[in-house]
This record gives sequence, structure tokens and C-alpha cells, in this order.
Amino acid sequence: MASSLPQPFDESFRAMPHAVYNKLRDEAAVHRVALPDGSAVWLVLRDQDVREGLADARLSVDKTHSSGGYQGFSLPPALDANLLNTDHGDHLRLRRLVSQGFTPRRAEAMRGTIQAVAERLADGLEERLARKGSADFVSEFALPLPLTVVCDLFAVPEEDRRPFASWVGTMIALESPQQVGEAIRAMHEFLRGLVAARRGAPGDDLLSALIAARDEDDRLSEDELCSLAFLVLGAGIENVQHLLSAGLLALLRHPGQLAALRADASLLPDAVEELMRYAHANLTAIRRFPTEPVEYGGVTIPPGDTVLFCLASANRDPARYETPERFDIRRRDTAHLALGQGMHYCLGAPLARMETGLALETLLGRFPSLRPAVEPGRLRWRTSFRSHALVELPLTR
Repeated sequence: MASSLPQPFDESFRAMPHAVYNKLRDEAAVHRVALPDGSAVWLVLRDQDVREGLADARLSVDKTHSSGGYQGFSLPPALDANLLNTDHGDHLRLRRLVSQGFTPRRAEAMRGTIQAVAERLADGLEERLARKGSADFVSEFALPLPLTVVCDLFAVPEEDRRPFASWVGTMIALESPQQVGEAIRAMHEFLRGLVAARRGAPGDDLLSALIAARDEDDRLSEDELCSLAFLVLGAGIENVQHLLSAGLLALLRHPGQLAALRADASLLPDAVEELMRYAHANLTAIRRFPTEPVEYGGVTIPPGDTVLFCLASANRDPARYETPERFDIRRRDTAHLALGQGMHYCLGAPLARMETGLALETLLGRFPSLRPAVEPGRLRWRTSFRSHALVELPLTR
């Protein structure tokens, strides 16, 4: 029974999630544990097993293959019919429809726009620092950058952007079931309204293109349309926001690495990859369900059970990385798992890399003496078994 299983997600985990995952990985490749809600899951922790598992066609993200236990968020159909819940043919069909907005070529075409947004936000950060002596990097820069970029892709009205980001953050925080439910309902109503408005007045944005695929070509159901918008907007904001804030903190905590990056801009691409390996907020991949018995690390997992592949543990596995706990922007092995593997590899990877690189380049050029305004122990984190993200990052200079 789940109640008799180990429950590692306690206060010590909330304080130091990487340390707990490292300890579990050192003890065994696979653990059967209970989540905070009491449901049982299998944690797969070592790099080789995680890489194989993420690309294993015998594991499905479709909830119909679950025999019970943890299945992720309880979402209405109009938000649930997305890439994180579909396999094989349906997944490829949906991915092809939305991928036009996230190709490396499209990301490169957005470089100038992203750079302009980063410069404008840096202006605001500088003004706030000059006027107040300190500023919260999350609310002043890390959130509004991806919020602007991804909402521009969908032409989301300016007044709706912050509320949507707040609903997504509430849902992912998993802190209050009532608040999560309210946030999901609000997002559902917002997206239905956005689709209806765009259907009546289409433009040249990605949402209009998806609506055309739904209405003209019948390649999408109405639920799939809303669900794609929900996933792309939510993931596009959250992932980059938390990578930027945790990434900047990692650089500020490693002044030698920061100095090397300032001195040699050619290190920036590898620095972005190392930040993803070392500081990405996502601790586990989306839950999966075996469609037949599978074996990882010598452990056989029955069909229908819930499997969580631990990205954070794999990214710090000493069997794969030399001195994995060391933050090293010159690290040669940059093949991390922060963006996934296989069919469900992050759709927005080119855009996320572009945003992160341009943001860091702008910040390093504009702020030679930034530092945290509070001691490490006073930083506020939002932590669950799935993610570890800064709530705020007060800065001074």
C-alpha cells in the first residue's frame, strides 16, 4: 500500500531537493515511493535509465493506460487534450501543427524582437535599482521576458498576460487544491474567450493559424485547439522564467564562472546548456504509464503504474558527468536532459535557448556589479516533487 511506502518529499526535500534526489540515486536506480498526496510512483533516477525511459515507446503519457495512482493535474477536456497526454500518431499530428512557431529558423527570426524586449526590461530594472536600491529580478525581468515573447506569438491582449501567468504559477505550485481548481477554471474560461475572439477577428499569429487548422482543415478538435494554446502559453512562460532566475542566481553564486563568461562571450552557448543541466526548475519529466512490463535498473515495473523519470537526478549523475555538483560553463558534456528526450523533447527548445542567451548577454553587458540583496537562506522557493523554482530574487548592486 502507498501509505507504507517511503515518503521522501518532506521539509528536508523542500529545503534541498537535489540533495534528496542525489541520496536516493546513490542508494538505488529505482525507488517505489509515495507522493505527498499518498499516491504511489516509481522514481527512476540514473542517467542511462532516464535517457532510455524517455525514449521508450512502451511507456505512454496517455492517462487511459493508468491503472490508478498519480496521473497529474485534473483538467477539463479543453485543457487536457495536449501534447503531454498523447502518444504516437495523435502526438505527431498535434506537434506538426504547432511546431511552425518554434523552429530554429523562427526563433532566429525573433532575435531582434527578443533583444528589444530584454533591453526594455533591463532599462526598467536599472531604473528600479537606481530609485529603490534593490529590485526583484523575477517580477521585473525573468517573468515579463518570456511572458511577452510567447504571448506575442498568440497575440494575447496585454491586460490578460499577467493574470494568465499567475494562474499557471498557482496551478504548478500545488500548494492549495482550492486555489489550483480556481486557477484551472479561470484559464479555461480565458482560453475559450481568446479562441472565440480570435475566430471572429483572425490575424497572422499562431493561434489564428491553429484556429484555421481547426475550422478549415479539420485537423484539430476544439478541445485540442484550446489544449495546445494552454500548453504552449503555460510552458513557454514558466520554463524560461525559472531558468532565467535560477540561472542568474547560479552565476552570481559562482563569481569565477561569471567573470569567465564576461571575459569571453563565446562561452555563452555552453553556459546556457550548463545552466539547464544545473539549475533547471523541472525536477521530473511528465508522468508515464507502462503499457507492458518494463525494467529499469534491475527493477520490473508493472503496466499501468506511474513512473516519474527524475531529470534533476540524471543531470547530476556521477556515472555520466564528471564532478556533477560543480557548476562549470566549460563542461564538455552538454547533453543534459532538462529539455527531455525522444518524442516529447521540448517543442520550444530553440526559443528557450534564444531567450536565455539574449537575456544573459543583455544583463552581463548592462549590470557589472549585480548581487543578491538577501542571504541565500532568505530566498523564497516554490518546491514540489516536480519543480524547484524561485518565487523572487531580490538584487542590488
